Amino acid sequence: MLEAYREGNPMLSQLPPSRRDFPADDPIFALNTEAQGRAAKGESIINATVGALLDDNGQMVILDTVMDLWRELTPREIAPYAPIAGDPAYLTSMAQRYWPELSHFGTGCATPGGSGALALSIRNFLEPGQAVLTLAPYWGPYQTLAQENGAQVETFPIPEPGHAIEASALMEQARSLLERQGRLLFWLNDPCHNPTGRSTSPAGRAAILGVLRELEHRGPITLLLDLAYLEYAADPAAVMEALQDHARFAAEGKVLVGASLSVSKALTLYGARTGALVFPWTQDAALQAALAMSCRGFFSNAPRAPQSLVVRLARDGKAQARLADEHRHWSEKLKARATALSEALRAEKLPGVPWQGGFFVTLVAENPAEVASKLKDRGVYVVPIEKGLRVGLCGLRAQDTPLFASAYRESL
Repeated sequence: MLEAYREGNPMLSQLPPSRRDFPADDPIFALNTEAQGRAAKGESIINATVGALLDDNGQMVILDTVMDLWRELTPREIAPYAPIAGDPAYLTSMAQRYWPELSHFGTGCATPGGSGALALSIRNFLEPGQAVLTLAPYWGPYQTLAQENGAQVETFPIPEPGHAIEASALMEQARSLLERQGRLLFWLNDPCHNPTGRSTSPAGRAAILGVLRELEHRGPITLLLDLAYLEYAADPAAVMEALQDHARFAAEGKVLVGASLSVSKALTLYGARTGALVFPWTQDAALQAALAMSCRGFFSNAPRAPQSLVVRLARDGKAQARLADEHRHWSEKLKARATALSEALRAEKLPGVPWQGGFFVTLVAENPAEVASKLKDRGVYVVPIEKGLRVGLCGLRAQDTPLFASAYRESL
């Protein structure tokens, strides 16, 4: 009887039309699963889809300092609910990782990873149907996060290496969006951009901030810094310079500046699903109440244990020094992989790839899906994105780059 009922009333009918026809799995995770399945059958596979840091044996890197701290956590630091908006000590510790001069997190909340922070920014700074502005190419789930929160993504192209950002064009696009919506939310994934691995130059950063400064009198503007990969930079001093530029801009008080922070990559606690949305240069009761309401209505509480760990780390100078050494080691490993890939590409008479930080680089391809499919036929997995291919340096061994480059040339 149950089978007959289902034949006449397929389960899909319970879904409203707007909730149908989604892919069965996230495209990136689906590619990774396919690559792993082929490798498990004994095929020689290069899997550059992964978004987690792997060593040269293909094992996920788990930072020893972090695990040592995790093992020290007491039951009371793990089991109880965290406050709805997060532990204030945790939020302050997260903000101080990037702006040590801060004495308080300002306004903010704990979130389920950086993704949760991005989602809450849409819920609180846009009306349904409006669009967030970001640089392209961008991390694919930006589109999903926007769609699931009733928003859209509008993009401005990242300039080619060695070229300046077109400030006048950005001004025109941002002004048009601001006038249509009455407000502007700008997601800036920089430094260590995903998926290009590049960082905006000081002049480019000044141009972006200058555009926002000039438009602030036309309506409320929020600049949200998506800071997922800062610990893995070629030049940490350049990263700190960028963060201080943003702090000075925020202190002007004309544009609301916040940050999406995460423990996933920084502490290799991907599965802990903990991050933060903070606005360190403002203390606003209405904004704090709105964020807390979003937390309650969206996920209630972020996990307690990772928050406890971050607080412990902030109070342990020796652990911080050990962790910094680990970050330097893996940053050098990523740099070596980027260098090896560039050399291999040049050996195939192709352009190299600039890398300034993060887990990824982007290769240009006029038909990304077609090129990615041809690469799969050669046992090489990458993620097709708009106008290119995302390559995960975090999982690509330096010794595999010649084979990767050869397959890429043959697939173009």
